[in-house]
Amino acid sequence: MICVSIGRTRHKMALAEHRALADRGAQLVELRVDWLSRTPDINRLLADRPTPVVITCRRGSDKGRWGGDEDQRQTILRSAIVGGADYVDIEDDIAKAIPRYGDTQRIISHHNFDETPDDLEEIYQGMCDLDPDIIKLVTMANNPQDSVRLLKLVASAEIPTIGFCMGELGLASRLLCVKYGSPFTYATFSSERTLAPGQLSFEEMNRTYHFDRVGSDTRIFGVLGDPVGHSLSPLIHNAAFADSGINALYLPFRVPSDGLEQTLESFEWLGIDGYSVTIPHKESVAELADIRDETVEHLGAANTLLRTPDGAWTATNTDLPAAIDSLRAALEEDSSTKSLKGRKCLVLGAGGAARAVAGGLVAADAAVTVSGRTRQRASDLAAELVCQETGWENRGAQFADILINCTPVGMHPGVDESPFQPQWLGDNTLVFDTVYNPENTLLIKQARERGCPTISGIEMFVRQAALQFERFTGQMAPLEVMREALRRGISAVR
Repeated sequence: MICVSIGRTRHKMALAEHRALADRGAQLVELRVDWLSRTPDINRLLADRPTPVVITCRRGSDKGRWGGDEDQRQTILRSAIVGGADYVDIEDDIAKAIPRYGDTQRIISHHNFDETPDDLEEIYQGMCDLDPDIIKLVTMANNPQDSVRLLKLVASAEIPTIGFCMGELGLASRLLCVKYGSPFTYATFSSERTLAPGQLSFEEMNRTYHFDRVGSDTRIFGVLGDPVGHSLSPLIHNAAFADSGINALYLPFRVPSDGLEQTLESFEWLGIDGYSVTIPHKESVAELADIRDETVEHLGAANTLLRTPDGAWTATNTDLPAAIDSLRAALEEDSSTKSLKGRKCLVLGAGGAARAVAGGLVAADAAVTVSGRTRQRASDLAAELVCQETGWENRGAQFADILINCTPVGMHPGVDESPFQPQWLGDNTLVFDTVYNPENTLLIKQARERGCPTISGIEMFVRQAALQFERFTGQMAPLEVMREALRRGISAVR
């Protein structure tokens, strides 16, 4: 269950948002009365409430907005209990001063906005002695392992316990805590008004993560990267799981480059069955995997980790077949053959995507030239793949049957940029831009204006995700569902 937090300065707006949430299916709402500009009218807020409520009045030292004195704040909490609130949130250091009364359930809470402290378990044991109905323990994640510590505590708790980490590094724990026993988690009414670091909106919890499906037997998958907050992979994979009736949850895991191995070891406790892998971890996971398929051995990079039945990790790369399949499909539409053999291909970039695309083209016997903005990286990649390399300043002098952009140039928000001038394009050059946000990049628009056939980055992104889905689940991927989810996601973030 999700408890949706409302923070408004006016009673009228708080009540209106409460009704709107009930209409949207919310089952529990937290009224943050410390946000109100006037003294909270608890009876007004509780009268004819459309859902059960948690009354919270957070002081400034706990990142709340209460501006009055402490005695007045505690009086408000007592009046909420007398008024019959379903739950009242009481900080652990004042819990003994707020007695139990009636049927109101006591949420004894502790927040640490700086860290997940070493004495976490001792803090929790102290909270158990404060007559709680529910314990709420929330800390800041400074590394991915902090979330695992909180979730382990939730899983072993004898008293119902809400436990998760704040911040981007702790985001996944907000979604996973219910799987391990939390009676509910928290979301905000609107993504434009978060009440705590890393808080998701009620809409995101439902639209992106299909949170109502999460339970103790839900399988876990996710994407490893840094940064990862912009990733649309959770949107399309969770849409595919829901459409296919699979009880699984796909999460973003931000993992700093220097903490990958330690994080993967810590995450073993979570029982994660598979990962997508993005920048900067594609080469590192290839080295750490127990088993590497032929594609990964050839490229030295992986974008997928899959747990085998005996617990080993297999690394594969779905970028390569997705790129080649996208190209062959376009060639089949535009000519009598979809063979890549002998075709002159110019690959822009020298990162993970360029490595996969260029490697696939070399394997298909295409004539490949790599051009990167960092000359040494491009030269190293060309030497590795045994193909040609040309300087970035000379890229326009290369005739190409196929041009593939594997750089981020043209990606939102830099939508007015292109890695290749339109006058450099041949009349029939097939232009493939791996950038998928926006779908119609400036490069794609200019290529179409010249009458060139094109492939957008959506096609490759969806195809590589579909191949991951099939490896994760053993089922055919709902390609069109994933494609439409990606387009909706792109529209939503622009």
